[in-house]
Amino acid sequence: MNVDLKSFLGPDVPRVLLEAELQPVQGTRFQPTGFPNLGAASYQLPDGTEMLLVESAQSMANRLEAVCWDPVAEDLVSELQGLPYVRVRDANGKTVTTSLQEAHRLNSPYILKGQGENFFKILQQELQTAEDRPIDPRRLARSALRYDPNSLLHGLFLAQKDLAGGRYRLARVLSAFIEARNVQVAPSGGVKNDRVSPSGDTGAGYGNVPFSRDEYAAKPILAYFSLDQGLLHSYGLGQVAEEMLTALAFFKILRFLRHGLRLRTACDLEVRGELRIKRPEGAELPELEDLSRALPIMIREVAAAGSFATPVVTDVVYVPAPKGKKAAAEEKEVG
Repeated sequence: MNVDLKSFLGPDVPRVLLEAELQPVQGTRFQPTGFPNLGAASYQLPDGTEMLLVESAQSMANRLEAVCWDPVAEDLVSELQGLPYVRVRDANGKTVTTSLQEAHRLNSPYILKGQGENFFKILQQELQTAEDRPIDPRRLARSALRYDPNSLLHGLFLAQKDLAGGRYRLARVLSAFIEARNVQVAPSGGVKNDRVSPSGDTGAGYGNVPFSRDEYAAKPILAYFSLDQGLLHSYGLGQVAEEMLTALAFFKILRFLRHGLRLRTACDLEVRGELRIKRPEGAELPELEDLSRALPIMIREVAAAGSFATPVVTDVVYVPAPKGKKAAAEEKEVG
């Protein structure tokens, strides 16, 4: 193995904390994430500092998974070939989605309600626990490692009554978010011009439509990453698996900072300076290129230990529920 992870492993390293300062690729303005019925998540510190949540923990988990996926090949990037995941196909064999792309990962209804291998029954057998008995998170961690290690890193909640009463969940081992300090609103706007009928029915898509928008300027913009090594160690997966998962977490972070910082059309960022290690002090993070070379070897070692599913890609067939009688009749009439 080409990378030395000893500084980040063991009982004396409960947390690995990283942070990087970001800045817009061009200009000074950026667009933060928005929330329903809220808009931008701005807030104020007790000392009066204006703050802004640029990217939430939920969104960052999705983005850290996205850098592992090759949308052209519809498969994992080459460095991660051999990692398990669940693939959902339709009745014609076409890929519909995967556990890496689903917001709820292994808890996706397309996975748990699929046919074929009947993945839900597999989990039932592996996680069977009486409703009047405590659950063991280590069992779910082993299953997550077997079928989708990304679910183990980014968290999983199996909210299914038939799985120990819906009590099985894994907290995030790898968490991240982006926030900005000393924030100022940069209001702007525009108009959608209709050169044919400026006063037409705007509700139907005609006419001139003015609009306003708020972007923001701030300094600094900081990305924070936390790797809960204490939680990972508590799952008892063994040193080989822990090292591979730690390397995978670092790979995700470094690849995101290099390739994944175009968060939105009006939010294109880049790293300013160097990624900083806040804990453990004095540790040195491997380079992305070194991790890219080491991970295939580490993945094969975990597979050789029997910790991965065979085959590593678990296929599930998802067939949509039949339409109601009325909808079916209408479809027949139209056809």
